Amino acid sequence: MNNQQEEPKVDFQVFSPAVVVVLLVTLPLMIFPQPAAQIILSARAFIMDHFMWLYLIAGLSALAFCIWLAFGRYGNVKLGKVNEEPEYSNIHWIAMMFTAAIGASVIAWGFAEPIFYIQNPPLNLIPLSDEAFEWAHMYPLLHWGIVPWAIYALPAVPIAYMLYVREYPVLRISSACDGALPQKGRGQVKTTIDILIVLAIVGGVATTLGLGVPLVSAMLATLLGLEDSMMIKMGVLIFWTLLFGTSVYKGLKAGIKILADINIALAILAILFVLVAGPGIFILDLTVNSFGIMFNNFLRTATWTDPIGEGGFPEAWTGFYWAWWFAYTGMVGLFFGRISRGRTIRQLVLGVITWGCIGTWLFLAVMGGYSLYLENTGSLSVTEILNTQGLSFVNALVIKSLPFGNVTLFVFTVLSIIFYATTIDSSAYVISSICAKDLANTQEPRRWNRIAWAVLLALITAGLLQADSLQTVLAMTVVSSLPMIPILVLLCISTRKWLREDFPHLNTSKEIVKPTAKSTVG
Repeated sequence: MNNQQEEPKVDFQVFSPAVVVVLLVTLPLMIFPQPAAQIILSARAFIMDHFMWLYLIAGLSALAFCIWLAFGRYGNVKLGKVNEEPEYSNIHWIAMMFTAAIGASVIAWGFAEPIFYIQNPPLNLIPLSDEAFEWAHMYPLLHWGIVPWAIYALPAVPIAYMLYVREYPVLRISSACDGALPQKGRGQVKTTIDILIVLAIVGGVATTLGLGVPLVSAMLATLLGLEDSMMIKMGVLIFWTLLFGTSVYKGLKAGIKILADINIALAILAILFVLVAGPGIFILDLTVNSFGIMFNNFLRTATWTDPIGEGGFPEAWTGFYWAWWFAYTGMVGLFFGRISRGRTIRQLVLGVITWGCIGTWLFLAVMGGYSLYLENTGSLSVTEILNTQGLSFVNALVIKSLPFGNVTLFVFTVLSIIFYATTIDSSAYVISSICAKDLANTQEPRRWNRIAWAVLLALITAGLLQADSLQTVLAMTVVSSLPMIPILVLLCISTRKWLREDFPHLNTSKEIVKPTAKSTVG
């Protein structure tokens, strides 16, 4: 059977409108960067001013629904057939999951995020005070912890259930909403859902790349002793496009899995190196202290909107992060669901949240702790670097301050390049899957479809780089994320309805497998 027969057709009802919207955003950013950026910033301000409360409620609701899925009566429902083993081993599953969902963003923010917080701390704390330092180390653990990974786990369950229990012959997120959609007009609603999901993923990925390109550019400039420039940034972007375009071209198992395995090993080595070569005891003390602060103040910080003081911290940080995670749920949900065959609902939910939190907490606690140590001891003025040279150079210069400076910086640069490649090629793979017609879960989208989205992601990133503003980059994800909240509500309703229909009588003492699976594609 040749590739032409194996590869499904492209669904132009989804592909074409999504491409048009992406180009309508990209071209003005490239031709009129400042006016276009101002429109995006105004849209972000409007969303955060009016819907901050909604993002915080939605985040906690996602966590509550995941707790119900994992510990409720349906937790042992198996996402597959009787005695079916998981498609991927635990190590490969965790590596693909972590690198696809988070990627090098933990490097982009890991060293720098606490430095933002000590200068403009939450809860009306005094800037650069002892309390500001402690809370600055805690807040990244909140922003990259339990709620974000619950947001990611939630859509993975209905998608895996749709694929491996109901045995749908298509790989579409909108089809996982079937249980919540009426028969009349279902096709049009599902097409709209798919378009919105594609645009949300593009917005989230554009933010990721908009942070990543300056990060790697600054690392290379520092490593080679060059002045950072737009030419270096565009060179990095072109190289990345070729790298993740090649990976996407090869497909899920041949490309993404290999990069993920390499990357997770490098990440573990990086964490251990900073702990051993850096102030390990200080970092461990600070980390234990941060966990105490986080769990003692979890509900307070996860619901803080600062309604009286209106200092802007929740909107600038917690609101932005929750929006970023929601923007990525379409990509992450489809990817996690696709690679979770053979696991139970409980294993999927707890695996995503537990391993996801362990990975991000370890990385952010160690890297953020090292930056705070440098600032607190005066070994390196990280605040001055941030205020004069920007976010990207914080990472480059803090990393260079470690033992074997240039060698260490080189390793982190390679780590960042591969980390971002795994995130972006996973995104391009998922977007092209959504834009494919009748894509079976054993198939992969057409190669030109995958390459097209890799190029489009690069183009919108180039547009954001022309605007040359961190706030514009961050605003992109907020603008694209809002429609994902009602889509997640539909996924929750659909999941609950399917489970009630398929398993009216439960035996919770062992794995539960649906007696007769059938397809009910709408």
